[in-house]
Amino acid sequence: MSLRLYAGAAALALTAGAASADYSLTILHTNDFHARFEPISKYDSGCSAEDNTAGECFGGSARLVTAIEEARARSNNSVLFDGGDQFQGTLFYTFYKGKLAAEMMNKMGYDAMTVGNHEFDDGPEVLRGFMDAVNFPVLMSNADVSGEELLAGVLEKSTIIERGGEKLGLIGLTPHDTDELASPGPNIIFTDPVDAVQAEVDKLTAEGVNKIIVLSHSGYNVDKRVAAETTGVDVIVGGHSNTYLSNTADNAEGPYPTMVGSTAIVSAYAYGKFLGELNVTFDDEGNVTEAMGEPIIMDAAVTEDESTVARIAEAAAPLEEIRNKVVAYTDVEIGGDRSVCRAMECTMGNLIADAMLERVKDQGIEIAIANSGGIRASIDAGDVTMGEVLTVLPFQNTLSTFQVSGATMLEALENGASQMEDGAGRFPQVAGMTFTVDVTAEPGSRISEVMVGGAPIEADKMYGVVSNNYVRNGGDGYAMFRDAENAYDFGPDLADVTAEYLAANAPYQPYTDGRIKIMGELKKAE
Repeated sequence: MSLRLYAGAAALALTAGAASADYSLTILHTNDFHARFEPISKYDSGCSAEDNTAGECFGGSARLVTAIEEARARSNNSVLFDGGDQFQGTLFYTFYKGKLAAEMMNKMGYDAMTVGNHEFDDGPEVLRGFMDAVNFPVLMSNADVSGEELLAGVLEKSTIIERGGEKLGLIGLTPHDTDELASPGPNIIFTDPVDAVQAEVDKLTAEGVNKIIVLSHSGYNVDKRVAAETTGVDVIVGGHSNTYLSNTADNAEGPYPTMVGSTAIVSAYAYGKFLGELNVTFDDEGNVTEAMGEPIIMDAAVTEDESTVARIAEAAAPLEEIRNKVVAYTDVEIGGDRSVCRAMECTMGNLIADAMLERVKDQGIEIAIANSGGIRASIDAGDVTMGEVLTVLPFQNTLSTFQVSGATMLEALENGASQMEDGAGRFPQVAGMTFTVDVTAEPGSRISEVMVGGAPIEADKMYGVVSNNYVRNGGDGYAMFRDAENAYDFGPDLADVTAEYLAANAPYQPYTDGRIKIMGELKKAE
């Protein structure tokens, strides 16, 4: 399709007095890579060299290098974008921060990316270092960074690049609640995505740009809202919700692209498992006349680029001793799938919450509460390595203990259940308590039958709670914990606590016991 249109464009351009031809563009894209430089298993966790040789692994930077090169060869006019969250997820990020991501993205020749919430996990300093290292613009429109000296005048809301003789306007978007999801510091003010995008569209249009692409790390539902409530946006390259769009797969959340009006929305799941490939045709006025494509799975059929394999192996050398240490054994998979853990009790959630509570129960702590967004992978059956535990729990969060009233605890549970339709990471996994969630009720009135230690929770009674320092300090909407009494946020690393609990209970038997009861059928937000 793109070859024919390109050839036609070239011919028409040489015809004096003829109308301009349609403009075709191939948009290659990734999102939510999360430092998966090495191949991953079907559980999105580490994959052994033996399994990779056997063809059972996916993704990895070396496959992406090959796939991007092959996709570019199929098109005479292409761009490569990222929808955010290159940072965080494996020991590679823990050790290198953004340096290895910058190196790999430069090697692959990205043209632009948006800021994901995890790009702020280590504050503006690490983001700025990454921006200084990459050869492409990093964008974020829905925030005022003028008060943050590290980013003011450097982190732009939008930009213009040229491809195939035409100008493309690019706009970045990050979650409105990034201040709750990461650590951007006190100097950045995040704003509504619709207003921010429309302001940049109007600015770009005034500069003569009629082909506008939003790089959005705001999730599939927000992307659909932006498409519906703005004018002038042609394509949205999504991220944040790890949404898999496809025209062929039964487990896809929607078609690729998803059309809202004349706006084409695309997303390619996460972790480098797919390379999105969208072929778009624009008319003279910049209107999308055709948009078609499909994410390409990065399985064994995609040959790994040898030089990239060697470079990643070199970068992995300092990490080997840590991650290869076997800490436990499990007979069956410990499930950490986000679609499960963000909607109900899950085996990984029980493991983590149980481990937290066991570690501090002799300190008068009765309740453990963990955000499901902190659970980043499953662990398959067999030996459990420290590397696998760190892939599940990569954020270097520490145990936090504190006291809150029963009323505050109820408020926290309501927060946890308030965004289930969006698959939000605030959904709580718990130990020491049970509760019921009515998903058909309005947010704020979904929680009932709360029991602590087998007794009904009392609104005016004080309870000892353990969580992680991210949640205790208001992350994922848990602002009610910020004013907790006797808070101590500097306990041991959550990954270490979980690994030690696994070792003490080996062979570990994953389980659920009905501590979270779900009533009604959850309907995903439109």
